[in-house]
Amino acid sequence: MVTTAQPNISFYQASVPVFIRMLTNLSSLLAKAAAHVQEQGIEPSDWINARLAPDMFTLARQVQSASDAAKGGAARLAGCEIPSFPDTESTFDELQTRIAKTLTFLGNLHPEQFEHSGERPVVMNMRGSEKSFTGNDYLFQMAIPNFFFHITTAYDILRHLGLAIGKKDYLGSFE
Repeated sequence: MVTTAQPNISFYQASVPVFIRMLTNLSSLLAKAAAHVQEQGIEPSDWINARLAPDMFTLARQVQSASDAAKGGAARLAGCEIPSFPDTESTFDELQTRIAKTLTFLGNLHPEQFEHSGERPVVMNMRGSEKSFTGNDYLFQMAIPNFFFHITTAYDILRHLGLAIGKKDYLGSFE
């Protein structure tokens, strides 16, 4: 078996730029959705409250959850306080504001804050029980997969409602 050297990548690089990129892409998706509902004369709340299945979160809650996953994930790894945003957004503009606040928080984090994040213990209350992770396991087994779940589900709701979007919209440009 041939092995190749693994590049050194920091926990900052593996998290914050990923969260920023995908939240920025989500913001673009929401802008397209807002323009579409306005052009088509669709009640915006029909889309904000849409869900893929009765037991799944609405579009608004998927965006809130993506925001929570990004800010919570980054804060836990950086060893700083997680900003608290009330889950009250009910319009496209309010969801955009939530994303902007999350992006501001992420943009104010510095790589030095993530030194030794892999060994840092992360303890979370998940559905009434306490779960403990190393920072490494938390980032790669919980934070990133959870974040992408909510981003993808928001995309899927918009696509299901008929918004003309595709993989390029999800991934964004590579400039």
